[in-house]
Amino acid sequence: MGSSKADVEVSYDISNEFFRLWLDERMNYTCAVYETPDQSLEAAQLNKLRILSEFAKATPEKSILDIGCGWGACLEYLVTARKVKRAVGVTLSSAMAAEVNERKLPGVECISTDFMKWETKERFDGLISICMIDHLCSPEQAREGKAVDIYRAYFKKCWELTNKGAQFGFQAILRNRTPKMRPWGALPPDTRKDLEDYFFCTKEIFPGGLNPRLDELIQAVNPYFEVLECHTRREDYQRTTGEWQRRLRLNEKTIRAQWGDKVYEDYDRYLGTCVRAFDIHYSSLAQFELRRID
Repeated sequence: MGSSKADVEVSYDISNEFFRLWLDERMNYTCAVYETPDQSLEAAQLNKLRILSEFAKATPEKSILDIGCGWGACLEYLVTARKVKRAVGVTLSSAMAAEVNERKLPGVECISTDFMKWETKERFDGLISICMIDHLCSPEQAREGKAVDIYRAYFKKCWELTNKGAQFGFQAILRNRTPKMRPWGALPPDTRKDLEDYFFCTKEIFPGGLNPRLDELIQAVNPYFEVLECHTRREDYQRTTGEWQRRLRLNEKTIRAQWGDKVYEDYDRYLGTCVRAFDIHYSSLAQFELRRID
């Protein structure tokens, strides 16, 4: 099942203004790529969009589909910086889709729908998807051994929506490893807290979703896409989430006043958990350049 529309609304529909307080100015809610030690979050997010657009071979004569388009940062980049003729975004979040469409970006269309159920006769010259796959497989389905089949169905759908020769800039958070109980059943204090924090994030912030493992993605792309490049960005995502938490804390009074203590405390806990997860290799991130197998 993965994340339902109701689950996605829990994750993203608190308020666009809430997220605007601590994300970058374009509201990228995914890992940035830092190229220098002193680079700003805004510049690093543009690096990410440039890299994935290059992987997708986004050029002016192309039409590009952005799967899980969020608040439209990548769509805007595609039509302004890359000058693509058409950019279509798909998101389950009604609030996100409304935000994108209200901006009336030339050449941009945003559709609020379940991607895996979406039907269209249009075929695209390239694809970009930034951390959307995390919403496809639930923890329960993964435990039942269904993850690779679910991800493969996603890549099959992507293949069906593209023209021959299409390329795909694909990004996903990775589940590297999880804290385990010791054989004799005791848990050290740090590990117990990690388990509690990760359970909290899964149930309260991103219900219904699960980060894939790198080996699952490598299996699932076949026979639809060839992996041309893969870059991991664990340290970049640690720095990104750390900067989000810093900005969140700068706006503590405003957030508590407008959205309540629980929202502030939940998101501070969630972002702190992310920083630690990337630091100790529980989590990572991968960017892929994929090419359609014709």
